[in-house]
Amino acid sequence: MGFFGRLGNLWRGFVSLWISDVEKNHPEIAYENAINSMVEKYSKLKKATAAIIRRREDLESRLSVAQKELAQVEADLSTAVETNQQDLGIVLLQKQKALSAEVADLRAEAEAAVKDADSAKAALVQVQAEIKKLKAEKDSMLAKMQSAQVKVRIQEQLEGLSVDNEVKALENVREHIKTTVAQANLEKEIGESSLDSRLAALRAQSGDVTARQQLEQLKAASVAKAQGQKKTM
Repeated sequence: MGFFGRLGNLWRGFVSLWISDVEKNHPEIAYENAINSMVEKYSKLKKATAAIIRRREDLESRLSVAQKELAQVEADLSTAVETNQQDLGIVLLQKQKALSAEVADLRAEAEAAVKDADSAKAALVQVQAEIKKLKAEKDSMLAKMQSAQVKVRIQEQLEGLSVDNEVKALENVREHIKTTVAQANLEKEIGESSLDSRLAALRAQSGDVTARQQLEQLKAASVAKAQGQKKTM
């Protein structure tokens, strides 16, 4: 293979790869190309089938004519024999033999043409069914593809939505609240253990003791006064 031949193969390979990538990204193009190709084959097969059917009909027509002619020759031959026309009988006998061979050939060809026509029609129906099947598959697969693309886009959007910052901000708020509560508790604890607090508590206790002493003194004075009054009586 020469240089230009190798260059042509390389170019065809490149174009094939490029078309393959385009069809992967746009599957509707691949389906349309396949459908159009099958429609084109169907059209060619339809023309070929029509030609086969026309040949079958022509053979059947020729066979019918030959059979009628053979029947007429056989009838004439029978008449010639009955009327003792030997010379005419010989001619008719030769014609009968030729027509019998022709009828046999035409019958064989007609039978083959019938089979060919039936096969061509079956192939035509099959290709037609394949086209319908491919069109239905196209609609189904493209719908699945669109659904999958939507899911992928949603997934990509969900993956792009990072909640790290929001969670981090919330954790900071939580820590701040806990720290504030701890500080409040610490102030309370410090306040309860401070010198002023202890002194105030002590003074409160001292006031209670002094009040109890004064109460005892008043009770004693009251008792003493009551006893003094009894003595004077």
